[in-house]
Amino acid sequence: MNSVAVVILNYNGEEHLKRFLPSVVAGSSGADIVVADNGSTDGSLRLLDAEFPTVKKVVLDKNYGFAEGYNRALAALDGYQYCVLLNSDVETPQGWLAPLIELLDADSSVAVVGPKILSVAERDRFEYAGAAGGFIDYLGYPFCRGRILSTTEVDSGQYDDCREVFWVSGAAFCVRREVYLALGGLCGDFFAHMEEIDLCWRMQLAGWKIMVEPRSKVYHLGGGTLQSNSPRKIFFNHRNNLAMLFRCATPLQRVVVAIVRPLLDLAAAMSYALKGNKEGARAVFAAWRDFIRWHRRLSAERREIRGGAKCESRYIYKGMIVVRAIFGKRKFENMM
Repeated sequence: MNSVAVVILNYNGEEHLKRFLPSVVAGSSGADIVVADNGSTDGSLRLLDAEFPTVKKVVLDKNYGFAEGYNRALAALDGYQYCVLLNSDVETPQGWLAPLIELLDADSSVAVVGPKILSVAERDRFEYAGAAGGFIDYLGYPFCRGRILSTTEVDSGQYDDCREVFWVSGAAFCVRREVYLALGGLCGDFFAHMEEIDLCWRMQLAGWKIMVEPRSKVYHLGGGTLQSNSPRKIFFNHRNNLAMLFRCATPLQRVVVAIVRPLLDLAAAMSYALKGNKEGARAVFAAWRDFIRWHRRLSAERREIRGGAKCESRYIYKGMIVVRAIFGKRKFENMM
């Protein structure tokens, strides 16, 4: 058995598998390719049997979401040292995997490493979900080297240095399986969105490093499951971001978030409503409702996470990305 598994979580993604899986099989030398099927009802499993006989399968009985689906898949994959969580809409060129494994082999303090993520549609432009390594600002808003809010940069090699970051994208997430399982994996209650940032934060609190290795690059379609203005996506992003901050942030950061975020989220809801997306506006309020309902459980989780913290992350931007964007600063420009 190889020591590396490239694990693709699939839910009714037959068309993505047809389009992107051939590149993963061809380009991932030295690794086993595994499709973890999240209770699909389309022809995904028949396609794998007919056209991809070398691909291994983990078949789950229902759709557990992105987070819990991967937790169950990685728990079932005994014997692997490293696992790559790879979205089903990612194209991988030859040689993409080797630099990631080399970095993990060379530095035992690194828990996760991610590649540079470019757009399938515009191959010289960074893709929204990860770009060249991610960070968050003091209010919890994620951004990347190569992407601030919705603005993505052209890749001209400006972020080609291998370095520590706050998070790498769950679209291509190469992790030590033992560390992943020891920290409880992705938060299953999140279902989808923000779960990889939450895990990277917990890893840093436990003393591990998160790295991006731009010698490796992949091409991501993005938006294959939920569009950016989808009320369901808005709900998950707001609720899970608040839960992540409550679980992981320092007391001072939590106070700032508690004062400022309600105002910004109210403004976001009003903006959705004014643009005609009333369901999106309601999703913001629903996110706060669920966050408040989770308070007791989140408090217990916070005590466990913060109680075992060995260090704080150095990669939380002390400013506010929204304010930078208002003044036209929508490039990373060595902020961290």
